[in-house]
Amino acid sequence: MFEIILSAIPVAIWTYLLIGQGGFWLCRERDVPVPVAPSRWPAVAAVVPARNEADCIGESVGSLLGQDYPGPLHIVLVDDDSDDGTATVAEQAARGLPACHSLTVVRSRSLPSGWTGKLWAVKQGVDVAQTAQPEARYLLLTDADIVHSPDSLRTLVARAEEGGHVLTSLMAKLRCESQAERSHVPAFVFFFQMLFPFAWVNDPARATAGAAGGCMLVKAAALRQAGGIESIRGALIDDCSLAQQLKAHGPIWLGLTERVRSIRRYEGWGEVKHMISRSAYAQLRYSPLLLAGTTVGLGLTFLAAPLLAVFGDGAARLLGIAAWAMMALAFQPMLRFYRVSPLWGLALPAIALLYMAYTLDSAYQFARGHGGTWKGRAQANVSGS
Repeated sequence: MFEIILSAIPVAIWTYLLIGQGGFWLCRERDVPVPVAPSRWPAVAAVVPARNEADCIGESVGSLLGQDYPGPLHIVLVDDDSDDGTATVAEQAARGLPACHSLTVVRSRSLPSGWTGKLWAVKQGVDVAQTAQPEARYLLLTDADIVHSPDSLRTLVARAEEGGHVLTSLMAKLRCESQAERSHVPAFVFFFQMLFPFAWVNDPARATAGAAGGCMLVKAAALRQAGGIESIRGALIDDCSLAQQLKAHGPIWLGLTERVRSIRRYEGWGEVKHMISRSAYAQLRYSPLLLAGTTVGLGLTFLAAPLLAVFGDGAARLLGIAAWAMMALAFQPMLRFYRVSPLWGLALPAIALLYMAYTLDSAYQFARGHGGTWKGRAQANVSGS
C-alpha cells in the first residue's frame, strides 16, 4: 500500500504541473507577433556591465550599435575592473562600424560594501546614461555576452508602449551546441519557467514576478519610483529581484525570443555546473530548511517516477511509467525551441539529479564563503542579511 501511495505522488504532481502551473511548459509567451509601432519612438539608453568580456563584447556592442531603432539610442558600457582589454575591444568594435547610435565607455569605480559587482556597474551606467540622455523614457539593461538582432530594441519598445509595461524582458536564447549545453540549457530554461510561469509573470493580477537579466527594457520613471538600482544592490538574482520591485509599479512582461541570444560558451561540464550553482542557493534565500525541502521536492517530482518504473511492480510500476511519460511530454516544447533531440525528455530525471547536486554544491560553497563567485568575486549575501 505504501508503494502505491508513493507512486501516486509524482503522478499527482505532474498532473498539477501540466494543467495548473500557468501552462509554463507550453512555451507560448514569445515576442511574436510584433506589436503595432508607436506613433513616436521614445529615447532609449542602453547599459552594458562588462567584466573581462573581451571575447564577447565586440559582437555584443556591435549588435547594439547596429539597431534599426528609429528613435534616439545611447549606449553606455561600464568596464567593471577588467584586466583583459574589454573596454579597448569595445571601442575598436565601435570604430569599425557605421554606427547609427552613440557609445560611451566608462570605467567602474571601486566596489562599495553591500553591492554585487554587476549591480554596482549597472548603477554607474544608469547614472551616466541619465546624464547623457536625460530624456530617455526607457533603459535597456543587457549583458556583455548578449547579441541582439537589428529589430530587437524596436520590438521591445513597441511591446512596452502597447502594454504600458514598466519592465519588458526577453529570455535570451542561450547557446546550445556542446554536449554540456545540450544536456543543461533547455532544462535550465524549463526549470526557470516552472518557478516563474511566464503567463503568471505577465498577469497584473498575480504577484509572480520574474525577468531575464540578459535583456530587460525598464521604464526609467518606474525604476526611480521603485528606489533605483540601489533597492536591489545586494541581490545575486538581480533580474527577478528587480522584477519584484517593478511589478508593484505597473505591469511587466517576459517572453521567449529568437531575436536575442547569448554567445557565452559552456564547453565543459564544469563550466555549466558553475553557471548553475553560482546562484542556486541564493534562489532558496540561503535557507537550510528550503534547501532540504527543495531536495525532497526534486526527488518526488523527478526521481521517484523512474525508480518506480524500473524497480516497482504492478500498479506502482505503471504509475511510475505514467509520471515519467508526463514529464518527458512536458519537456518537448522546450526541446523543440532549442532544436535538440526529443529523446532528452526521457533524460529529464537524470538532468534534475544533476541540478540537485549543483544546488547542494551551491550551499556548500556559500558555507565556505565562496558563494556566488563570478570572475574572482564571491558575492553571495554581500549585504550580510
